[in-house]
Order: sequence, then C-alpha cells, then structure tokens
Amino acid sequence: MKLSKYEIEDLIERLQKGENIPDDYKYKLFPAKQKEYELVYGGKMRKEDVLANEDGVFPVPLQIEKIFNGKRKTWKDGWRNIIAFGDNLQFLKTIYENKDPFIKDKVKGKVKLIYIDPPFATEADFKSKSDQKAYTDKAKGSEFIEFLRRRLILAKELLSPDGCIYVHLDLKKGHYVKTILDEIFGESNFMNELVWLYSGREMTYTYYNSKHQTIFFYAKNRGQLYFDWKSIGDEPSPEVLAQYKWIDKKTGEKYVIRNSSGSKGLSTEGPDTYRQYYKPVPPKSWFEVPIVSSGSENIDYPTQKPEKLLERVIKASSAEGDIILDFFGGSGTTLAVAEKLNRKWISCDIGKLSFYTVQQRILNIEKSKSLENPKKKYGKQAKSFVTVNTGQYDLEKVFNLKSKEYSDFVLNLFEIEPIKKTISGIKINGQRKDGYYTLIWPYWELPDASVDEEYLHNLNSNIGKKVGDRIYIVAPASYVDFISDYYEIENVRYYFLKVPYHIIKELHKVQFKKFRQPQSKKNVNDLEDAIGFHFMKQPEVVSKVTTTSKDVKISIKKFLSDFSEDDRGKELGNLESLAMVLIDKDFDGHAFDMDEYYFAEDLIPKKKSKKEDEDIAEELKKTKEINLPVIPKKECGKNLMIIYVDIFGNEFKEMFEIK
Repeated sequence: MKLSKYEIEDLIERLQKGENIPDDYKYKLFPAKQKEYELVYGGKMRKEDVLANEDGVFPVPLQIEKIFNGKRKTWKDGWRNIIAFGDNLQFLKTIYENKDPFIKDKVKGKVKLIYIDPPFATEADFKSKSDQKAYTDKAKGSEFIEFLRRRLILAKELLSPDGCIYVHLDLKKGHYVKTILDEIFGESNFMNELVWLYSGREMTYTYYNSKHQTIFFYAKNRGQLYFDWKSIGDEPSPEVLAQYKWIDKKTGEKYVIRNSSGSKGLSTEGPDTYRQYYKPVPPKSWFEVPIVSSGSENIDYPTQKPEKLLERVIKASSAEGDIILDFFGGSGTTLAVAEKLNRKWISCDIGKLSFYTVQQRILNIEKSKSLENPKKKYGKQAKSFVTVNTGQYDLEKVFNLKSKEYSDFVLNLFEIEPIKKTISGIKINGQRKDGYYTLIWPYWELPDASVDEEYLHNLNSNIGKKVGDRIYIVAPASYVDFISDYYEIENVRYYFLKVPYHIIKELHKVQFKKFRQPQSKKNVNDLEDAIGFHFMKQPEVVSKVTTTSKDVKISIKKFLSDFSEDDRGKELGNLESLAMVLIDKDFDGHAFDMDEYYFAEDLIPKKKSKKEDEDIAEELKKTKEINLPVIPKKECGKNLMIIYVDIFGNEFKEMFEIK
C-alpha cells in the first residue's frame, strides 16, 4: 500500500514540525505482514503499536477498593477473585505489562478461558421513533471494529498456551469480527462457529425473524487446546439409541452393541458399558437455551445472558481452579457460573451499574438457583473476592499507602521505570521513557515543607548540571507552590507531576479523556475509551429522607459535580451531572448490597409533551428537585444506604437510619 503524493508532502511537513505520525500513515509505511488477506479500514493501528501503547492508552495501577468475604476460605495459592471498575483496555494493558504487584505473575499467560459479550446491541437498538428495529450503536463501523480489535490483541497475550476465547456476537458485526479474529488468532486456530438458538422477542413479517446469536470459538494454539467435550456431551437421540443395545441379565436376551472402534459384538456387562460408549455423544455446534426473561435468574440488566449458556462454555473449556476472564462484565453471568463451577474469575466493566450489579450478584449467590437443579438454591456463599479501581482512584487511599507502596503506585501512574540512583546525595527514584530522571517528594517526612522556589534552587545547586535539561518531581498537588507545569532554573526545567493528576500536554500524545456514565438505561452499553486517569471527586449533594409509618421518601435538592464544566466544555448546572442513584434498603454497615437503581432519565418529572430526543442533562437542569420512587417502610432495614453517581463515575455515599 503506497502513500499518495499528497500524503508524502503532508508527512514531510509533519516531520519537519515535529508532529506525531498519524496511525493511517504508520500502517502504510510499516504494514504488518499478512499471509493472505485482512480487513482494512480507517483508523486501524498496527498490532505492534497497540502493544507499545502508541494509541495513548497506558497500563495504570490497580487500587484495591474493598476485600469481600476476606475470612472465608480462599484458594490455596492465596488467589482472590477480582471485580475491576474501569476501562477494560487500560485493565488489559496492566495485566499484559505484568508489573502491578497485585496481579504480577498471577494472570498473564495463565488465563484458561476468555468469554466476552461485547456491547454490539443496546436497548436503543430494538426500537426507533417509528417503532421499527434500528441499529444505533454509539460506535459504528470501523470505530467499533477497532475498539474491539485492540482489546482482542491484548486478550490473546493473556491466554495460557492451552487456552481459548469465545466472542459472542449477533448478525450486525459478526462477519467483520470473524475476519479480525482470524487475523489475530490465526485462521487455523478457529475451532467453531457456535449457534445459540432462543425463542421469543421479535415478531416481524417483513424479513426472517432473528432467533439466534453467534459465538466464535478460537484456540490460542489448536494443538494444545483444552476441551472437555464429555462435560457438555449431548443426550443420544432416539434414533441413535435404537442402534445400540445390551444384554438384559434378567431375561438373558442378547443385543448388538458397538464398541468405541465401531465393531460389533456381544456383551454381558450391561447398561454401564452402553453408557460408557455412547452417552454422552459429542456436542453439536448449535444448541437451544431459553433467553432470560422473568423468574429468579432475571436481575433486570440489559443484554443479560442465561447461566445455562455460560455453563456449557465454561465446563467445556476449563477445569476447576482455572482462571476465567470476562472483560465486558455486564450483568456478571460469566462470574456467577464460574463461581458455581469452582473456577477462579476476573471481571472488568466501565459502568458503575455493572460494577454494583456484579458485586450484588456474587454477594447473594447462595440465594440464586443451582446449575444442576434449577428448582433448588445454589446454597453456597462465594469465595473471597476483591473490588479494584483502574484509571479512577480514591485519593485518600493513595495518601494512606505506606511510603514504598505510595512510591510504587505513583511511579506506575506516571509511567516511570523505578531505578536506584544517587546524584550528589540526592536520591533518584525513577526514569521516564524519555530518559529523564524522576524523584518523589517525601511528603510524609516533610509535612510542613513544600516544593517552592527555595527548594528548587537548593536542588539545582546540587544536581542541576548532572541531570540534563529537565527532571520530574512527583508530589501531592497541595505541596506544590507553582500553578505552572514547570519551573526553569539555568536552562533546567523542573516538571511537576501533581497528585491528583494535573494534565501536562507536553508529556502525552493523546489528550486526557474521562469516560462517562450513562444517564439512561438504553445507553448502558455505550462504548467508551479512557485516556489517562483521574482521581475521584465527591459530588456535592443535598438530599432529604422522610420516614412515615408506611413509607420512606427520598428527595434530591442539590447535586453538583466538582468540575466547573464537563469534558465537552459545557457548564454544568444543578442536577445536570447526575447519572444514577443506587439504593441498599438494608445496609449491614459493611458491604453495599444494591436493591434498586434509577438512572437520571427515570427521575425526570414526566411531561405529556416530553419528546424522545430531549437532552436528559438539559431536562435535569430545569428540575428544581428530584423525588425518587417511594419505598415501603416494611422493605427497609435499620439503615438505608444511597450512592449518587455523576456522569464521570464519581460517587457520594450517605447512610440514613430508618426509625
């Protein structure tokens, strides 16, 4: 693929200006070699560049939020299952980098099974204004394909040599994704196109009714693939049963039986031999499993998949104790089934609703139905698991870390390689990829001091001529006396890497970008990429809980995020940044166990003239007060816990005593 004359001129001009080379040019200049064919589209990045973080998305530290069931028996090797909140691309890159102490040498290359159900459809897909089916993914065409492809590139690197991946899709994007899966995993490692048959949903008379979805099944290495077909083998059909018989010991009647090599003969071993040879029979590539509708399994989450579907996948492609990864966690079906089948598991999702839904589902798993007998409860509590943040951090917890843990965290945060070096008595803590040194301001040793002009001049007199033309200083923002991003002394620039993070454009190829939480259920699966990281800032909330003899009423009078404007540069008014409200009606003082949730759209006062395409944020700004649906007092325990979430994923939590 050659560059056009215009592209060559444009490239020369960009290089002369010192600008970065666009991805499209890189792909043409340094194409990845393909044996036969590949899918080519705008914005496609080379695999090598994705793994080298040239897309501007970097590994970020994992911050432990809470350990659940910590006293319960864990795995012998100390493993705890993981629910991660954040952008799954950042999370996958963190695992791939394999430096974070929480997961170092525990996950990369050891994942036996990856199952993902990417957000190829949302509730908005099913209806349009004319009540006809419409495809309205936020990320369309090549944008969606590249969004998924970059994650699949990293996913392959995490699999064990005998591991595999299942990618669940429908008819809209399946043919494109199949092509990129061939490209990433190799066409020779394509095992099956599985067809999940279901009933219900749409009835149309203008085209064929869609009654199935597709799951692509790929091995990392076909010759080493782990596959336990007997665990999911099908029941023999009546036609098959009619061919294979046995000797009835009571009557002495002799029947023909075929052994595993296909020969015929007589047997006196009875039905057990028959079962050994012919039950189960190897599974088909299509199967029928009902969709999740009403009933105990339904947890009211969009695109929730049935447990029986995941049971089939997990049993066939993993053994007890193996690691299962689902980086589009959603409703948590993969994790729930993995827990019931005694597998280790990891989940990641960018949505707060998913984060709390999965947490609630695992905390209450003993109340869910048994896989073996749906009429019975599972009856076992979950093993210990941990929730972690990736890319969005609780600042107070960062500063509460021990000095070494804090240093490790911030070095990882700012992409600094740790080193042990002393220059003129000054301890150097790290070195950035650009070759310049970094030191960490020991705020725990100098609580009354700060990074000011006097400190920098003293520092410069010791190391100024020995560190080149710049050095980085990592320090809490409150300890830095400069508004600017650097201070220059004798041609040496002292850059400040402030915690919480202060954006320094010169250090990053791609502008920092927060991911947004949806304000309506129909957008719960919107696709987002996070660039960089940020620290949580509690919204300002003024609410009121009124308790009567029968009811509990909750009203929100004020909700302001700690941002003067949103990521689009728009001023945020009162209530405008509210994304959702989550409620635990019987809070035990330890674990938030979500009972109800409401998106901001659900809380807007209804108007007869309200149009479908009205902006939710604008409607919220017009609202003086929000009233949540009334809760019957008999449903509440002693304490009521409410979590308010803004569009940036920041939370405000408050507990009320119900008298």
